[in-house]
Amino acid sequence: MAHPRLEIYDTTLRDGAQQEGISLTVSDKLRIATLLDDLGVGYIEGGWPGANPKDSEFFKRARSELNLSTAFLTAFGATRRPRRSVEGDPQMLNLLEAETEAVCIVGKAWDYHVREALLTDLDDGVAMVAESVAYLKRHDRRVFFDAEHFFDGYRSNRDFALSVLRTAFEEGAERLVLCDTNGGSLLPDIADAIDGVRQALPHAELGVHFHNDAGCAVASSLAAVEMGIRQVQGCINGYGERTGNADLSTILPDLVLKMGVPVLDPDRLETLSPIAHHIAEIVNVSLDPHSPFVGASAFTHKAGLHTSALARRPDAYEHQNPAQVGNRTRTVVSELSGRSTILAKARDLGIALTGSQAARVLDEIKHMENRGYHFEAADGSFELMLRQAGGWSHDYFELESFRVSTEHRSDALVMAEATVKIVIRGERVIRTGEGNGPVNALDHALRETLRNHYPQLDTLRLTNYNVRVLDATASTAAVVRVFIEMSDGPSTWGSIGVHENVIEATWEAMADGIVVGLLRAGAEPAGAAGSGS
Repeated sequence: MAHPRLEIYDTTLRDGAQQEGISLTVSDKLRIATLLDDLGVGYIEGGWPGANPKDSEFFKRARSELNLSTAFLTAFGATRRPRRSVEGDPQMLNLLEAETEAVCIVGKAWDYHVREALLTDLDDGVAMVAESVAYLKRHDRRVFFDAEHFFDGYRSNRDFALSVLRTAFEEGAERLVLCDTNGGSLLPDIADAIDGVRQALPHAELGVHFHNDAGCAVASSLAAVEMGIRQVQGCINGYGERTGNADLSTILPDLVLKMGVPVLDPDRLETLSPIAHHIAEIVNVSLDPHSPFVGASAFTHKAGLHTSALARRPDAYEHQNPAQVGNRTRTVVSELSGRSTILAKARDLGIALTGSQAARVLDEIKHMENRGYHFEAADGSFELMLRQAGGWSHDYFELESFRVSTEHRSDALVMAEATVKIVIRGERVIRTGEGNGPVNALDHALRETLRNHYPQLDTLRLTNYNVRVLDATASTAAVVRVFIEMSDGPSTWGSIGVHENVIEATWEAMADGIVVGLLRAGAEPAGAAGSGS
């Protein structure tokens, strides 16, 4: 029974920011709030005013800098303190000073927490909720009540948990949000609790707030929608403490595309993937490529059988049209690929290959992957392989030699130096670069040799460098695989190198990455033939 007025409440800026490794500036929070509003969520929880200077500054700046068109900004706080008066309570005053139309306050719904965490009795626990909701209502605030640890509390002491909800409802709370704060509840217990609340408070508007410790946060949220709840709380990309909160990047398309609940317009849903990735960049936590709907691999196909069928029927191996969530179908190549995969990738790149040429590429891939290459993420190196199969070879530069050294000085400073010799337009160019490591130095030296001929290099940057030992039993003589990711801003690509020498593998990957970047930038090959002094 999907609720026709279902609300999406995003708590990325408060609960999501509690994830290990995330530290948002005020400017970060303002940017994310704008993106969430563009996406079309109903409520954006901005933080806990008064809990820290950052959140207080956020609400102050939000009044003049945020221009929300779809979402209501919401302030979060707690009920009054135990055995204190609500009048003059600092938390209540901070909530009012945030000047948001809606506020969300959290109160204990588990008798164990009231006694052991708040160190007060159950009567005071109920009074804390009643007085806090009433106080905020007297000051013309819309109040949502987060019943913390509700599902644990419902199992422990059903009467107390329900009395907390009933008190909040009677004092004017618009939403009673049932929180699985520890994230350990399973669907049968959740369904039983929601059913019990609906029977006890049939006129209350319910919400849910799930954490993902048992891996059920998305499924629990969707099941709650089927039971008629009014509000779903969660975080974009599933951010949050421990294992995270319910992932709105999955919940939103499931609601709209699978369950027919119109929480977002189709044109806004199409912005989901770009916004999810944009927010991931702001929080500086890489988005899991295997995330449903929005991950880079969510609609990626590897096996030859799949890609062959996709060429005839795009819906044969995809549960949803990726364009509906702003994503796209991708095919990656490996020893599992078929000739149809090679031809499909070539067509995507505008490269004309015959069937026999594609077969030779496939044989080469199988041979190279047996040596340790891995082309799934190295789309740049694979693109060059396809072009070479069609008769192309690059004339941007020709390597004569390179040398890399590292110096550990007596002052404990470690520096690397690289010298690169190339031939370009018949001219022998030699440049030296320094860096904090051999890869950094080699990158600087190569760029210095090319910069005068290819100003497009200034837009290219190395965004990821990864080394993997392929045979640990060979110890320091093992073959290593180097993966490099480069970006020109709008797009990224990967390149790969494999060798017993990590610097040689790095050069192979780095040279491929730069050639792809120059190609995509439309740089005219200089011509490497000839020699000079």
